[in-house]
Amino acid sequence: MENDKELILSIKNIAKFFDTNKILKDISLDVYKGDVIAIIGPSGSGKSTFLRCINLLEEPTRGSLTYKGKTYFNISRCKDDFIDTLRYQEDKEKYKEKLIETEDNLAIYENKYIEDKSDKSLKKLIKEAKKEYDAVRKKGLSKLDYLDNEKYQASIKNDHPIIPNNKELNALRSKITMVFQSFNLFNNMNVLDNVMLAQKLILKRKKAEAKEIAIQYLTLVNMQDRMNYRVNELSGGQKQRVAIARALAINPEIILFDEPTSALDPEMVEEVLNVMRKLANEGKTMIVVTHEMNFAKNVANKVIFMDKGLIVESGNPKEIINHPQSERLQSFLSKTR
Repeated sequence: MENDKELILSIKNIAKFFDTNKILKDISLDVYKGDVIAIIGPSGSGKSTFLRCINLLEEPTRGSLTYKGKTYFNISRCKDDFIDTLRYQEDKEKYKEKLIETEDNLAIYENKYIEDKSDKSLKKLIKEAKKEYDAVRKKGLSKLDYLDNEKYQASIKNDHPIIPNNKELNALRSKITMVFQSFNLFNNMNVLDNVMLAQKLILKRKKAEAKEIAIQYLTLVNMQDRMNYRVNELSGGQKQRVAIARALAINPEIILFDEPTSALDPEMVEEVLNVMRKLANEGKTMIVVTHEMNFAKNVANKVIFMDKGLIVESGNPKEIINHPQSERLQSFLSKTR
């Protein structure tokens, strides 16, 4: 419990590799009921990939995901981890070379000083060389458990991964749903049918019930007067509000927003943000990838800054945005103001 709030989602050490390209590097996050978590960071930092891993639209390479006490995904190790063991061997050779180089430099200056103590500049050179040598020696290397690929692959077979079947995936995605940047609405249907469809297919609701619920949420996002419009007759902001209504209609526990305003004209952004503020005020749990710093600062209760597949900083929005600790976050925020 965090401040007596219920823990509903626990993500541990999620990683995503594409061959040697590591998009996500051991991301962990606990989500409590009512949280509004804003994920910020530069393009290419892994934000959207992480979001898609949360409801397994993208299968992680390894890590674990537990929703309300049930683990839907768990792979503790994978064959791609062996990339690190190979890199260890390469780094080990580089480390040895650097250690020998710095030790030799130190010995050279010390010998010169023994031969000629009148050269005072050698003292400074000895001090600098010793500092460099000590730094290399102190850094060292952490030896990984496996340095033999065949043994590593064989040992993985003894693990017991948890991979969800289609029924479990549908159950998870009905509780952790996504609002996409590009709306993902069906252009051949009207607004009402778009909001009804997932209810009928996933939750098996009858048409009358699905229609009643669709109207309820279209009214919530102020789109009740566009129910019979075709999708291509709507503005970008209206499409996004319909997408939000569709997500709400399946009664999810958590809504994931993937840059919900980035494809909108500036005039349309505020109408979508207003809907999201309303949801936050009603206690809806949301995880939002966004470039809207004011939303992150004033609506979210937690901000995560990602860069190069890692969580660099996380915490209270006002502290993170007003008083960034890392140089990388300081640099990022300076370009968003």
